[in-house]
Amino acid sequence: MTQSINELEHDIEETRARLDRTIDQIQGRLSPASIVDEMLGTVRQSPASGLYDGALEAVRRNPVPVMLIVAGFGWLIHRVARDAQRRHHLDATMNGAEAVPVLKTGAARVYDPDRPTAHPAADRVADGLRM
Repeated sequence: MTQSINELEHDIEETRARLDRTIDQIQGRLSPASIVDEMLGTVRQSPASGLYDGALEAVRRNPVPVMLIVAGFGWLIHRVARDAQRRHHLDATMNGAEAVPVLKTGAARVYDPDRPTAHPAADRVADGLRM
């Protein structure tokens, strides 16, 4: 009986060790470096491998300009996404604004840099206190 329990424990440990190795292999294959290496290997086996090797050599010789180009492209994508989000928000605001009544008093305000700033509500309160 103890022999069979010891054998079962040994089998469980072996299975656990195999499972650990399998998980490690899967994690190794799914790491970003491994995925990039696999993609690069696929590109190198294609007919355009000469073009790829030339581009890679240019990147190695000039890393700063390449990083600036990548940063600029990233910034462009960020700005385009942000502008699209603003347009979407503005469209949603404008659609909701159609239901809000607008008071048109006919009082157009024109900015004149030579005149002092007028505060109509504050002026009325001040006039009321002077009376």
